[in-house]
Amino acid sequence: MNGSNTPDTIVLVHGLWVTPRSWEGWKAHYEAKGFTVLTPAYPGFEIEVEALRENPDVIAALTVPDTLDHLAGVIEALPRPPIIMGHSFGGLLTQMLLARGLGVAGAAINSAPTEGVRVTPLSQARSLFPALKNPANFHKAVGFTPDEWHYAFTNTLSREDSDAAYERYAIAAPGNWVWAYGLLANFQPGHQETWVDYSTDRAPLLFIGGSEDHIMPPSVNKSNARHWAKSPALTEYHEFDGRAHWTCAEPGWEEVADYALDWSLGHAQPQPSL
Repeated sequence: MNGSNTPDTIVLVHGLWVTPRSWEGWKAHYEAKGFTVLTPAYPGFEIEVEALRENPDVIAALTVPDTLDHLAGVIEALPRPPIIMGHSFGGLLTQMLLARGLGVAGAAINSAPTEGVRVTPLSQARSLFPALKNPANFHKAVGFTPDEWHYAFTNTLSREDSDAAYERYAIAAPGNWVWAYGLLANFQPGHQETWVDYSTDRAPLLFIGGSEDHIMPPSVNKSNARHWAKSPALTEYHEFDGRAHWTCAEPGWEEVADYALDWSLGHAQPQPSL
């Protein structure tokens, strides 16, 4: 890091079906480069993976607005605006946080789509089917089986490595959130919880996709990025070949982490000198 105008803090926002534990590699990687790294949990997710599996009630009751407000509060309490990076639904939340005027740059990695992105590839429909197959899941915490996890998240890994990742990281997700971006956001009257104003002037935003991502394929991320064409702010898309949704932890994740950081530092909004 060089100079007082360079961002010194990175906020990493986790996605669904995992906790901040999913960022453990990135956190250590960025801290070794001299950054302060925060990995805030969704409200109630501050406990360990194993405890959330034991009692998923807090997952089922979670709302998107409460989570967004919680994350915004963490960022607003910082002495200087940070770089914000999010994976999967964390990428959606990153977009919403930037639209609030927070952060100096953002990276949405394998991002879930904000309202208005109507692209739904077959692999995405198959990945989300366990949550969407039953309307009663709207009010429940919905998890993946190891088979479903392997298809949706870790399809580039061996089954043995996928199962190991499942045991260490996987939890259930709020069914209403999956419905919010999977179905309801585009087929209900009025704005839903995942709506953003695409004309907002915000910090620069990078979308990162993986060519082998089943649950949030490149076509979804490309469409999401195009929706931001109404904004005067910089929006770019970069795709990594051969990488799945589990790109933040599958072998070679350091390349993705370094690209996201280099881009964010290179395009970050100028900061006042301290």
